[in-house]
Amino acid sequence: MIRLTSERTTLAAFAAVVLLGGGNGVSVRFSDHELAPFWGATLRFAIAAAILLAVVLVARLSLPRGRALVGSVLYGVFAFAGAFGLIYWGLVETPAGVGQIILALVPLLTLLLAVAQGLERFRWRGIAGALIALAGIVIVFGGRAGTTVPILSALAVVGAAACMAESNVVAKSFPKSHPVATNAVAMATGAAILLAITLLTGERMVAPTRPETWLALGYVSIVGSVIVFSLFLYVIARWPASMSSYVMLMMPLVTVAVSAVLDHEVVSIAYLIGGGLVLAGVYIGAFTQALAPTAQPPAPMVATPGCA
Repeated sequence: MIRLTSERTTLAAFAAVVLLGGGNGVSVRFSDHELAPFWGATLRFAIAAAILLAVVLVARLSLPRGRALVGSVLYGVFAFAGAFGLIYWGLVETPAGVGQIILALVPLLTLLLAVAQGLERFRWRGIAGALIALAGIVIVFGGRAGTTVPILSALAVVGAAACMAESNVVAKSFPKSHPVATNAVAMATGAAILLAITLLTGERMVAPTRPETWLALGYVSIVGSVIVFSLFLYVIARWPASMSSYVMLMMPLVTVAVSAVLDHEVVSIAYLIGGGLVLAGVYIGAFTQALAPTAQPPAPMVATPGCA
């Protein structure tokens, strides 16, 4: 009964990450209308880090120490500075369709990196599920990809996918601390690096003036960062990194649905067919293992003795 309840809780957290994280793409698009890319990413994670640090102080949570601190900093370098810095910059000139197709490689890259670093065993089911879901993403977004993509922008999104995949591996490779404390350190690290890049690139550091920009920034900082990434660390503590990374394949489907409501975007037949393939691939690659009776017991998300 405890095992079943734990899996249901993890599945609920996974679903929440997908649903809430799916609004990030729309929010970032509204934010980019007024804010420069690196500066917009800096504001996002600086606000999120400040909120998380306040929660740590009020709740008297222990910040990670020792190897857990190293892991939190590396997670911030790869996930927030690396992945999101490259995403914000690369998507300025890369069509959204191309970006979504490239980022759909994250589960496949996560599995390969996890195997290469001795964290997971090679699984043909994982490869099959990732490729099926990738085919679905290509169907959904292929028609929007366009034909002319600056090579540096496309490579930036590829780099973002690789950074995101490695951040998943890092999250599993180091001792665990409370997810709020881990994200507080990681997002503060990411915000500091992104601020340095903002200064080096000479982007204008201005506060938003439009109400829709503030709303978008508020959503992507509080819901899309504080809540989503805390829930994601909860999931990845209980599932293998490659399985957890399938959120990246399902988020775009939610983004299209949200855009259909807010931006009057048409939901096409390609979306329905491709979305079905994505769901099938995620089920094959992630859920069949997560629900298998022989799966390993979940690791508790508590501070380790070395992180007190």
